[in-house]
Amino acid sequence: MLERIAELLNFAYRQTWALQTAFDALKNSVRPGGRSLFAALLMVVQAFNFVLFSTPLPANGQTLDLTGYSLVFCDDFDGEALNTDVWKYRIEGARRDGFDSRSQVEVKDGNLVITAEYLKDGVYGEGWYTGNVSLREKYCRGYFEIRCKVSDGGDFWSAFWIQGDHPYDHTLSAGGVNSAEIDIFEAMNADEKTPLRRNAVTHTVHCNGFDDDPDKIDSRNLGTFRGKNIYTEYNTYGLEWTEDEYIFYINGVETTRSSFGNGVSTTPEEVIVSLESPASIGKTPGFRTQYVVDYVKIYRK
Repeated sequence: MLERIAELLNFAYRQTWALQTAFDALKNSVRPGGRSLFAALLMVVQAFNFVLFSTPLPANGQTLDLTGYSLVFCDDFDGEALNTDVWKYRIEGARRDGFDSRSQVEVKDGNLVITAEYLKDGVYGEGWYTGNVSLREKYCRGYFEIRCKVSDGGDFWSAFWIQGDHPYDHTLSAGGVNSAEIDIFEAMNADEKTPLRRNAVTHTVHCNGFDDDPDKIDSRNLGTFRGKNIYTEYNTYGLEWTEDEYIFYINGVETTRSSFGNGVSTTPEEVIVSLESPASIGKTPGFRTQYVVDYVKIYRK
């Protein structure tokens, strides 16, 4: 019934999912051990606000449980420089409306810090500079988590994501089964005026080969979800990649889950920390913003 209504109203997937989750909570509130009726009604109100006004949702799902998982990677950036035995500078040179450069990546005060700024004497010439790093080892499945303060700049945005070798190739991606891009979080709301919208991040899955158009990347925006003072306080953002689905978390609480495409990726993929720049940067020289990362951790069963 709800799916039929969503189809008639031309709802996006994320809108339908929000309503379905809220109404499921409402039904479960009458069962032993279910949510309280008040909590379920609150979820319904939040879902309607999301559908009608694009108000970001809080994390309302299960609490993270790492039973059966073991820590297989941890970098808490306590050294004096990026450990290039495990990390690499992923992109160097011209990119979008600026440049990516290792000069913008540093380790200090127990953090990985990536800076976006305008340089007159940058290594690639005058222009906007930012940075992009990834782990040398690729991973398939597990739980991936970052603890960070995101950059406060609407043109630039902080991201923690996973990318296969060929997520945008219609044949090689095979609808995401052989290669996908999973955006664990992207913080793109710094220019929003209201605190609820501003302190929020987005989860997205990209692949190709899910439909018949080889030139169109298949994408699913899974929704926008609230953190806590994300520009000034550390928050954690995580992804549990199982055999069946991708489960997203903020501060240890599930936000949403998906198996978009023809199923989850089955191949090892690259783990990326980046401060992204847009196709056109509207800031004026003198603007500067930083992405501050306390740690990156990976667990596997």
